[in-house]
Amino acid sequence: MKYSSLALYCGSSAGNNPNFRTLAADFGRRCAEKNLTIYYGGASIGLMAEAANAARAKGGRVVGIAPDFFSNRSVIDTSLEELIIVNSMSERKQLMESSADGFVILPGSYGTMDEFFEMMTDAQLGLHSKPVAIVNAEGYYDHLVAQLERFRVDGFLRPFHYNLLIVANDLDELFEKLDRYENSNDPEWLKLIKK
Repeated sequence: MKYSSLALYCGSSAGNNPNFRTLAADFGRRCAEKNLTIYYGGASIGLMAEAANAARAKGGRVVGIAPDFFSNRSVIDTSLEELIIVNSMSERKQLMESSADGFVILPGSYGTMDEFFEMMTDAQLGLHSKPVAIVNAEGYYDHLVAQLERFRVDGFLRPFHYNLLIVANDLDELFEKLDRYENSNDPEWLKLIKK
């Protein structure tokens, strides 16, 4: 797959594991080295900032998209060269979805999962055909991956929808799988559900 940008979804907290901060920074550097634009939530804190700062330090392009209700002083990185302020979290997700060529999930919690499941649902419904990838570093998302498998086993998730998701244990595997990505959705199924 050819791609020139990735949307990053991850924690606005740095968490307790310093390896996750390293992971986010490495992701930012790798994107810069590959000339990939990063679209992210525009935060000046947490794993989000680790990735953005590392990318910028290597000369990478970073675009922040942030809702207007956040404090500029404590949350939004106003030093970004490209910062887009929107009216809501929903608008932010929609703009990130339409702007990026793929979506990468690093460790996070509620907000990260909200973004992940919206991107997966939209992929399932054929609203986009872009890759969605979880980086399951140190088994952080083991339970989530097991739950998705349970969805499939119990008949709530068709195999071709289950296969839409990329799961990678590290960044080497992530970029290798992104390079080889092929959308697994079923065109016949999409014809049945869409106008």
